[in-house]
Amino acid sequence: MNGTKFRITRRQFLGTTAAATTAFTIIPRHVLGGTGSKAPSDKLNIAGVGIGGKGYSDLTSVESENIVALCDVDWRHASGAARRFPDARKWQDFRKMLDEQKEIDAVITATPDHLHAVVSMEAMKRGKHIFTQKPLTHTVYEARALAEAAQKYNVASQMGNQGQAGEETRLLREMIWDGAIGAIREVHVWTDRPNRGFTDVYWPQGVGRPMDTPPVPEGLDWDLFLGPAPVRPYHPAYHPFRWRGWWDFGTGALGDIGCHSLDPIFRAMKLGHPLTVQAVSTLVNRETYPSGSIVKYEFPARGDMPAVTLTWYDGGMKPFRPEELEEGRQLGTNGTLFVGDKGKILDGRIIPESKQKEYTMPPKSLPRSPGHYEEWITACKGGEPAGSNFSFAGPLTEVVLLGNIALRLELKEKVSRLKLQWDPENLKITNLPEANQFLHVEYRKGWTL
Repeated sequence: MNGTKFRITRRQFLGTTAAATTAFTIIPRHVLGGTGSKAPSDKLNIAGVGIGGKGYSDLTSVESENIVALCDVDWRHASGAARRFPDARKWQDFRKMLDEQKEIDAVITATPDHLHAVVSMEAMKRGKHIFTQKPLTHTVYEARALAEAAQKYNVASQMGNQGQAGEETRLLREMIWDGAIGAIREVHVWTDRPNRGFTDVYWPQGVGRPMDTPPVPEGLDWDLFLGPAPVRPYHPAYHPFRWRGWWDFGTGALGDIGCHSLDPIFRAMKLGHPLTVQAVSTLVNRETYPSGSIVKYEFPARGDMPAVTLTWYDGGMKPFRPEELEEGRQLGTNGTLFVGDKGKILDGRIIPESKQKEYTMPPKSLPRSPGHYEEWITACKGGEPAGSNFSFAGPLTEVVLLGNIALRLELKEKVSRLKLQWDPENLKITNLPEANQFLHVEYRKGWTL
């Protein structure tokens, strides 16, 4: 990993996580706002990179500012943004855009996962504030690097896990910290991704590489889509959107949803880095993530909170039905269950519902958010750091993506019987050296971080 020295330690992450649960002031203003930041009354000049899907809605969420540049490798897919922002300059290569369009203040990127880090890093190196869709990066190494770069280059940052700004996450923390279900030793979280039903999927996983080689559609720069990934022929199985399930481009169900659904757990439970990670799954290959998996993390005690096990389920798998759940009531296709010494919280409410009705909610004690995008805009203009700035989002992403390493075909047989032991100080798995090759990927020639 190029001999890079990492400075965000487990102790620092624990401190950052704890602070983020009570306020957004986890980093001094000068670190993320900077002396050259704009006054609150000034409008930012914002560029979008990867604006055909989620990036389009990201831009419409900040269109009170100046949208001055649009960049996408496929302008057929990005035509909606071009119509919405006709005065913005159009680009295909984000590097040329950043080099030539000097008035850009901030960048929003919602490319496929394998491009998140290189786009974000190039923006930060040029002093641009950055908003990067979840998961923050494609690899654990990249997540560490971006967290450090945001501080080094003195820019405001935010990861696109919008739920962190919501009211529900704050109510959950206030309940748990009030002792609503006592000390918590287990948390379970599940998603139906990549499945949408028995016969339909959000994107394919557990499949092999297509053998046919259709022509590249007009308007798509396939080489720029590949970016740092190894060369392979174009196929509609990858673009648009269906790239999520491929090892080379996406981060699978865990990467896609984990930074959403694990965020409130990390804040409520004041989690840092895990001690161990272990996984089991359906059949997996070297091309795509498995169609279903279970990943278990073990975290140490934190302050007065005991050690806790966090278990992730995807592909439609779920934990066993809790006995407190009323007859006729089912676990949803996506959900979270906290198991405490004095009860259980399912999707933000104590079960059974009768116990929730008996419980008196504590007074609101946490600052409320003006909105996920508003947090970032305020930070760009010198205000408080955003709630999912890279000092929080980077370590969270590291933990999420560690689960994907445990799913690798090359490690599957061993990891099903072995808990990977994690050393966050040195960014290393200590008891299975061959697993460390998956902390990062080798970039294609011409691409660097």
